[in-house]
Amino acid sequence: MINNDECTIWYQRCFVEFLLLFLIFFPLVLACILLGIRGEKLRDIIVTTGALVIGTGTLYLLIATLGSHATYYLTNTQTVHYILFLLEIGITLFILYLCRKYHQRLVALLVCIQMAILIIFGMGSLTSGHATTEGANLFFDEFSIIMALIIGIIGSLICIYSLGYMRSYHLHHPEISDRRPFFFFLLFLFLSAMFGLVFSNNLVWLFFFWEITTVCSFLLIGYAKTKDAIKNGFLALLLNLLGGITFAGALVYITYTAPSPEYLNLSTLTTAGPDLALLALVPAGLISFAGLTKSAQMPFSSWLIGAMVAPTPVSALLHSSTMVKAGVYVIVRFAPVLEGQFIGMLIALVGGITFFLASCIAITQNNAKKLLAYSTIANLGLVVACAGVGSHEAVWAAILLIIFHAVAKSLLFLCTGTVEHQIGSRDIEEMNGLFVTMPKVATMMLIGMAGMFLAPFGMLISKWATLRAFVDASPPLGILLVLFLALGSGVTVFFWTKWMGKLIGYHEEKKNDEESVNRSEWAVLYIITGLVALVAFTFPLISGTILEPYLISAHNATTESLDKLLFYDDLIIILLMLSLIVVMPLSLYFFRHAWKESYRKVPRYVCGREALSPHSFTGSIGVQKEMGLSNYYLEDIFGELRMLRIGDLCTIALIVLIFAALIGMVV
Repeated sequence: MINNDECTIWYQRCFVEFLLLFLIFFPLVLACILLGIRGEKLRDIIVTTGALVIGTGTLYLLIATLGSHATYYLTNTQTVHYILFLLEIGITLFILYLCRKYHQRLVALLVCIQMAILIIFGMGSLTSGHATTEGANLFFDEFSIIMALIIGIIGSLICIYSLGYMRSYHLHHPEISDRRPFFFFLLFLFLSAMFGLVFSNNLVWLFFFWEITTVCSFLLIGYAKTKDAIKNGFLALLLNLLGGITFAGALVYITYTAPSPEYLNLSTLTTAGPDLALLALVPAGLISFAGLTKSAQMPFSSWLIGAMVAPTPVSALLHSSTMVKAGVYVIVRFAPVLEGQFIGMLIALVGGITFFLASCIAITQNNAKKLLAYSTIANLGLVVACAGVGSHEAVWAAILLIIFHAVAKSLLFLCTGTVEHQIGSRDIEEMNGLFVTMPKVATMMLIGMAGMFLAPFGMLISKWATLRAFVDASPPLGILLVLFLALGSGVTVFFWTKWMGKLIGYHEEKKNDEESVNRSEWAVLYIITGLVALVAFTFPLISGTILEPYLISAHNATTESLDKLLFYDDLIIILLMLSLIVVMPLSLYFFRHAWKESYRKVPRYVCGREALSPHSFTGSIGVQKEMGLSNYYLEDIFGELRMLRIGDLCTIALIVLIFAALIGMVV
C-alpha cells in the first residue's frame, strides 16, 4: 500500500527529472528551429520566448529542489553510450573536414588521437561490462543548480541581447556574411550542452557535452570567417583538444582499473574512500588538466584572448556563463579529491600564478574587451587556486567567485559591445566623458566595475573568503597563494579605477549617443544590472540555503565551521557599504546635469595658467600646446609579452610536474 507522502515524493521526483531533461533538450529544439528561420520578426519572437522559458525553467527548478539533497536518476547506459559514440564519430568527421579545408594538420592529428583513445575506451567498456549496466547518469545537487541558474538566466539574457546587437553588427560590418540563423543555432546548442554538462553524473555523458561546447566555441569564434577569426577559432579548438585528450584518457584509466562501472559516475569517483584514493586521483588530475585548458589558464590563455574577434555576445557567453565556467566547474567538482594532495597543490599554484600575472597584463590594455578578457582569466585563476586547495572554505569562496563573476562580467561585456557600436571604438581612452554621452550605460558599467572589485560587491567578498582559506592551507602553499592574492588584488584596483576615471571624465560638449540603442539591449542591460545588486544583497541567503548544504553533503563540513565563514557584524558592515556604493553611481546619474553645468563654469588650469580651449593651452613662453589626458599603462613594467612569457614558463613547469606525478602513480 502506497501512502500519500510516498506518492507526492514520487511525483516530485518525476517532475524534477522532467525539468532536467527539458532544460537539456528544449534549447536543442530551439536551436534546430532557429537554423531554418530567416525572418527577423519571427526570430525575435522565438528567441525571446524561448529564452524566457529557459530562464523560468531554471528558476522553477530552484524552487522545486530547494531543501533537497543530491538526487540521481537511472537511465539505460548501453543504448545511450552507443548513441553518444556515433555522435562523437560524426563530430570527429566534421572537424576533420574543416581541418582539411583550412589545412590544419596539427588539429587533425589531435582529433585522430582523441578518437583513437575513445575507441580504446569503447572496447574496454564492452569487455569489462562497463557499457552494459545501468547507472545514475543524471543528477542534480546544490552546485549544479547554481550553475544551471547562471546558464539559464545569464545565458538566456545574452541570447536576447544578441537580437539587437547582431542587427547592428551587420550594419557596421557589411563585408561579413549575415549568418544569423547559424549564429543563434550555435547559441542555443551551447546552452543545451552546458545544461547537459552540469546535470551529467556519468563521465561519458559529461565528456560528450564537454566536446559539444568545444565545437560550438570554435564555430562561434570563427563566425566572421575572416582570416583572424578562422585562425583564432582553430587555436581555441587546438588547445581545448589537448584537454579533451586527457579527459578521454581518464575514461580509459577508469575503465581498465576500476573495480566496477560505478566509478564512471562523478559522484562515486569524488567520494572514493582512502583505499581507492589512487583510482580517484589519477582521473581527477587528468580531468582537472582539461579544466585548465577550457578555463584558459596559463599557458592556454591565448585562445580566450583570440576569442575577442567574435561578436560581443560570444565574448560574454564564453567569458561569463558557459565555456570557461565548464572548466572551473569540473575542477571544483574534484576539490574533495585534490584536497591535501601534491597534484592539488600544483593546480592551485597554476591558478595563483595566472591570477597575478593576468591581472598585471590587464593594466597594459586600452582595448576594453581585451582588458575584460585578461580580467576573466585572472578571476578564473583564483577559482582554480581555491579548487586546488580543496577545503570547504576554499570551495565556498570558489563558488561565490563563480556567481559574482558571471553577473558582473556579463554586464561589462554587453555594455562594452553597446558602447562600441555607438562610438565606433572599444578603446578605453575613447570612452572619456561617456557619463555625459551615454549616462545610462556608463552608470551600468560603473556598477559592473564595482561588482568586480569594490566592497561589498562580489569579488571582494569572495577574495576575503579566499584569503581565509589560503591562510588555513598548508604553510608553503598557503603563503604563496596569499602573496599572489594580495599582489594581484592590488593590481586589480589599479586597472578598474583608471577605467572608471575615464568614464566620469569630461572635456567638451557632446551629444547623447544612447538614443539608437536597441530595446532588446536595454532590457537585458537593466536586468543584469539589477542582478549584480541582487546577488550582492542576497549572498548570505545564497550561502545559507544553497552553498552550505552542498558543503555539508559533498565536503563533510560541519555547521560550526560554516558559521565561522560569515559573522553577523560583517553582514551589517557589508550592507551599509553596499548601500553607499549603489547610491554613488545613481547619484552621479541623477545629478549629472548639475555636475555638467558646474564643469562648464570652472575654468581649466594647466601648470597654473587658464586653458582657454578644451584642447590646448598657452605654455610658459606663449607657445600653444595641445592638451590631452591619458591613463598610465605601464607597458615597460607589465608588458603583455613579458608577463605571458614568465607565466607560460612557470605554469608549463607546474603542468610537467602534474603529469610526472600522475605517471608515477600509475607506474
